Amino acid sequence: MKTSNPAPPTFRIGDVPVHGDAILSPMDGFSDWPYRSICRELGSAMSYTEFVKAQFIVRAFKHMKPRLKFDEFERPVALQIYGDDPDELLQAALRLQELQPDIVDINMGCPARTVANKGAGVGLMRSPLKVARIFKRISASLDIPVTGKMRIGWEDCRSYKLIARIVEENGGAAIAVHGRTKEQGYSGEADWDTIAEVRAAVSIPVIGNGDVKTPADIDRMKAYTGCPAVMIGRAAVGNPWIFSRLEREALPPETVRRMVHRHIERHLAFYGESKGWSTFRRHAMQYMKLQQLPRPTRIRLIQAPDAASFLSLLDEVWAGLG
Repeated sequence: MKTSNPAPPTFRIGDVPVHGDAILSPMDGFSDWPYRSICRELGSAMSYTEFVKAQFIVRAFKHMKPRLKFDEFERPVALQIYGDDPDELLQAALRLQELQPDIVDINMGCPARTVANKGAGVGLMRSPLKVARIFKRISASLDIPVTGKMRIGWEDCRSYKLIARIVEENGGAAIAVHGRTKEQGYSGEADWDTIAEVRAAVSIPVIGNGDVKTPADIDRMKAYTGCPAVMIGRAAVGNPWIFSRLEREALPPETVRRMVHRHIERHLAFYGESKGWSTFRRHAMQYMKLQQLPRPTRIRLIQAPDAASFLSLLDEVWAGLG
């Protein structure tokens, strides 16, 4: 059952209405259910899960299902997969459809060597015919929209406009574009001109991604590229308030303290006490950047032996911030 919203949608992905123009980008290790659900509550327009290898979906579906957890209020929900084998990606997409998401998304943007150098992620952008087979077969086999997330390409193979057209011509319902090459990774400046070129080249929705760091950047990218919505990745880590159009520098310390408590409680419930605390540290470091804490204090917080000790020390430190 999909959530209802009486307001007109900002745009549609196939027949799926999307209300809002800022979306948490799928990020391995960060856009898990605890954090993704918080961002959705604060205004992220839809939910993309962390990417999962198609091979794992096919061979160990039961084991991978926790990573694909989502709540009804998160809809629309896109489950993202990656791989380089069209047959395996199709099998995985069919399994994912059993979980009743709104969308299945194909990752064509991950620049990690362990992914891209094996032909998956942004590695797919070197194989236009394979991309065509993947989207044609999956979009014809699923009852829900199929989308893709990509980059500009590689420095010697900037195939972004070609790949975007191939996605559209083979049944893709939308495409998100990160304005960086494989070699850039997450460094340098995102090229918004390339995003605008993709927007002009296809008629399906294009979601811009890259260097959206503040609420003002949301409107700036939309105006510059013509995209109906943007994705926010690293700038949203430790700053879910960006989806409520709040400036992080203006947040009262108490607001941050309450959010850390809320997030870690959800994180521990999902992962368990031991794994929950060890994996939450990366989020804690980002939250603490919102406050000008002395380095020794930050180290004490991060090195806390468990979540309870961390929260106790956090409350003690925050009490002095006023």
